[in-house]
Amino acid sequence: MTIAVIIPVFNEEAALPRLLKELLSKGFDEIIVVDGGSRDRTIEVAQPFLKQPLSGRIQLVSSGCGRAVQMNAGAKNTQAEVLVFLHADTDLPDRALQYIRQAMADASNVGGRFDVRFPKDRGWAWVISRMMNLRSRWTGICTGDQTIFVRRGVFERLGGFADIPLMEDIEFTTRLKTVGPVVALREFVITSFRRWERCGPLRTILRMWTLRLLYWMGWDPRRLQQFYDAIR
Repeated sequence: MTIAVIIPVFNEEAALPRLLKELLSKGFDEIIVVDGGSRDRTIEVAQPFLKQPLSGRIQLVSSGCGRAVQMNAGAKNTQAEVLVFLHADTDLPDRALQYIRQAMADASNVGGRFDVRFPKDRGWAWVISRMMNLRSRWTGICTGDQTIFVRRGVFERLGGFADIPLMEDIEFTTRLKTVGPVVALREFVITSFRRWERCGPLRTILRMWTLRLLYWMGWDPRRLQQFYDAIR
């Protein structure tokens, strides 16, 4: 079972070098970095990794900007059997490769995700992460922060991520769970708390709930995007 990690990036010069170093040590078959037109040194800091031993496992791909567009572009540049969609500010557990293989060893499972927590696992960060994990386990719907993985054949059959600027993870996993079981792993990925720190935890929670409610009410994600501040 070959497994590729696909990382959509935009102005991630600070996070990317450490992330690539960590991923190389975890043994994934391929690592696809998809740049959406960064204006900082993202491409420059990625270049040295393309020249290192085992660098054949890393590709740097350019695409239009937007996570859905970038993740679809990454999927087209690998033939791996399982696709893992990872945010640049998220750390996988040390045995992530084994956890994914174990989940996908059951042929009935079409995909999965990890539980999530934040670097400082207390206070609002503790509450928010547990709410995210419980909501996901209850609804069967996953967010990109939880690191979604999926069988390549299923991904292609579903047509990949919808070309929308927001809620692409919600939209995709809503369709994914209708195809077959989506595994909710209890192992944690550690993701950045920067959005909540910058805007304030309560304000961010209310904003995200409002956006999701409006989305479920049928609002166009392109319209919702104006209310969403992408913090990088």
